[in-house]
Amino acid sequence: MLPPRDIPSHSDTLGETLYSLRLNGLIYANSELTAPWGIAMPPLMGKMMFHIVTQGSCWLSFENGQSHFLQPGELALVPKGLGHTISHEKEQACEPFFDIPVTKLSERYEFLRYGGKRKANERESQSHLTRLICGVLSFDHLAGQKLVEQLPEVIHLTPSKDNLPLSLQNMIQTLEQEATTLAPGGETIMTHLADIIVIQAIRSWITQNNSGTSGWLSGLQHPKLSKALSAIHTQPQHAWTVDRLAKLSGMSRSGFSAQFTQVIGTSVKHYLTEWRMNLARNKIQHTSVTLADLAEELGYQSEAAFSRAYKRILGEPPLRPKKLIGDKRV
Repeated sequence: MLPPRDIPSHSDTLGETLYSLRLNGLIYANSELTAPWGIAMPPLMGKMMFHIVTQGSCWLSFENGQSHFLQPGELALVPKGLGHTISHEKEQACEPFFDIPVTKLSERYEFLRYGGKRKANERESQSHLTRLICGVLSFDHLAGQKLVEQLPEVIHLTPSKDNLPLSLQNMIQTLEQEATTLAPGGETIMTHLADIIVIQAIRSWITQNNSGTSGWLSGLQHPKLSKALSAIHTQPQHAWTVDRLAKLSGMSRSGFSAQFTQVIGTSVKHYLTEWRMNLARNKIQHTSVTLADLAEELGYQSEAAFSRAYKRILGEPPLRPKKLIGDKRV
């Protein structure tokens, strides 16, 4: 087996994790909504949803009673794909999103016009109009999935609360312009901008809210533990030992083990095995890799040893799931 590559002394483990999100846009919708209107978004587990208001205002509400009032230039990210409603008034009846007709502009880009009848007076009509840019994105990397587990139900960024960085405001404005003009190449620009905006929003939230001394996110930002986490994440196939990871982190074996367990919440060995098995489950679900090849790829000497570890960690043998037919628009 090849020796592990050197881990940079200033490894940006959190940055690597954000990069590993590898967002895949499924739907981007430019919506023109005339009061009264209400839309119910279903739960989409394993997906992220975002809403950006470019004109007017609306309410974003969840079943637990949590609600947010969104105004122009504001961003709401629903990182865990929870079901929610968006509406012009808080108690407005809502139509299921997938029951509302849309105009397909391309495979992934839609235009949605919905709501009450326009007023005869165009100026009055505009005052009742809300424009939204919305998106549904998926993420397929284990680091991204683990990161999303650490995020809140909703991330609401607004200039008025000083939690929306200027760079992010500029990107949102560019996205608005592209959605309005629909110039050649606009869909590609919007797709890439949406990915960057979502990652920037997550980074902004982490910077402002993750001040604790324990937890997975804290571990990613720890000056020493992050080196061990980066090694495990990027080279899971290597025969890592506690001694090797401690040395990589610049700590004694006992000090490293104790601090890793205190911050991450589990032992080094268990975390390494859990990481490998979750990687394996993703590959089993999404590729045709054989168990023998997967065992070798993750550093196991035999398929049997790999299968025992898989069942011990995940509670079931490494079997391929039955294929399910998803929603026709997701």
